[in-house]
Amino acid sequence: MFKSLMKKNNLTLFYNSLINLPTPSNINIMWNFGSLLGLMLMIQIMTGFFLTMHFCANTTMAFESIIHISRDTNNGWMLRVAHANGASFFFLFIYAHIGRGIYFNSWHLNKTWLSGILILFLLMATAFLGYVLPWGQMSFWGATVITNLLSAIPYLGETLVLWIWGGFSIDNPTLSRFFAIHFILPFILILMIIFHLVFLHETGSSNPLGMNMNLDKIPFFPYFIVKDLLGYLIFFILLIYILLWYPYLLNDPDNFIPANPLNTPLHIQPEWYFLFAYSILRAIPNKLGGVMALISSIIALSLFLLFSNSKIKGMQFYPLTQHMFWLWVNIVIMLTWVGMKPVENPYIQIGQTLTIIYFCILFTFIPSQKYWDKNFN
Repeated sequence: MFKSLMKKNNLTLFYNSLINLPTPSNINIMWNFGSLLGLMLMIQIMTGFFLTMHFCANTTMAFESIIHISRDTNNGWMLRVAHANGASFFFLFIYAHIGRGIYFNSWHLNKTWLSGILILFLLMATAFLGYVLPWGQMSFWGATVITNLLSAIPYLGETLVLWIWGGFSIDNPTLSRFFAIHFILPFILILMIIFHLVFLHETGSSNPLGMNMNLDKIPFFPYFIVKDLLGYLIFFILLIYILLWYPYLLNDPDNFIPANPLNTPLHIQPEWYFLFAYSILRAIPNKLGGVMALISSIIALSLFLLFSNSKIKGMQFYPLTQHMFWLWVNIVIMLTWVGMKPVENPYIQIGQTLTIIYFCILFTFIPSQKYWDKNFN
C-alpha cells in the first residue's frame, strides 16, 4: 500500500510539475530555446552512444575509426554528421537562451541563473573534449594549445599539464582520458539540468514584461506543449536540410587530415562557437592574463546576480540598455569573426579593442538600467 501511495504521489508530482505547471500566458517564441536545448541533449547522447560502439580511442586508429563509421557502418555517416552539427545547434540555442535571459532579466531567478552558468561551463568542456576525439590536425593542435594554457597557473601549472597529458606530450593516455571524460560529462549535464529545472519550478518562469504574472498564468499543457512541438518541427526541418545538403559546412578543412605532431597548421582555431572566447584569449599578450580574461568572459555573466533584488524589469523598458545589449551582441559576432583571422595586424588591435568593449558593456548593463530608472521613469 505504501509503495502504491508513493507511485501515486510521484505521478501527481510529475503531472503538477510538467503537465499542469502554471506558466505566464505572455511568453513568446524566445522561451522555446529551453525545450530545444533538452531535445538537443537527448540527440547528442543518443548519437554519441552509437558512435562509441565503433570509435577507437587510440592515436593510431582514432582517425581511421571515424572513416570506418562514415563509410562502412550502416547510416554511420548520418550519426557522425548529426553529432557534429548537433554540437553547433546546441551552442546556437544556448547562446540565444542566454541572450533572452539577459534581455528579459531572467537573472532575477538567482539559483536558475547560476546553475545555467555552470551548465554552460560543462557544455563547453564537453564540446572541447569531443572536438579532440576525431584526431585530425585541428583536433590535435587545438588540444595542444588549450591544455598548454594550464601551464600559466602559478606553481601547479606544469605539473597539471603533465597530469592531464598522462606523459610528456599529447598521446594515447591523453586521448583515452578525453574520451572517458567526454562520455561521462553529458550525464553530469543531465543532473545539472534537473537542478536547473527544479530551481525554475520553485520560482516560475520569467516573462517578457518582467513582472509577477501570478494572476495571469495558464497550464503548460496543452498551450505551450503545442508551441514547443512546433519549435521541434522547425528545428528538425533545418537539421535535416543541413545534414543532407551541407553536412560538413561547419567543419574545419584541416580536420580531414590525420593529426601530425611534426606539421603545425598555419592558423590554429577552435570551432565557431568558441571563436569569441578564443579572440579574447589571444587579445591579452600575457598567457596568464589571457586565461583569466577567457574565464572571466563567462563568469562575468554571474555579475547580474549582484542586482537580483532590484526592481528593474526587462530591457524593453530601458532604451539605453536596449542599445547596449544589441551593441554587445554585435561585439560577440565581431569577436567571432576576428577569431577566424590570423594572429597579425590589424586583427590583433581589433580583437583587443573589441575585448575591452565586451567587458565594459557587461559591467555597465545594470548601472545604466538603474540610471535610466532613477532619472527618466
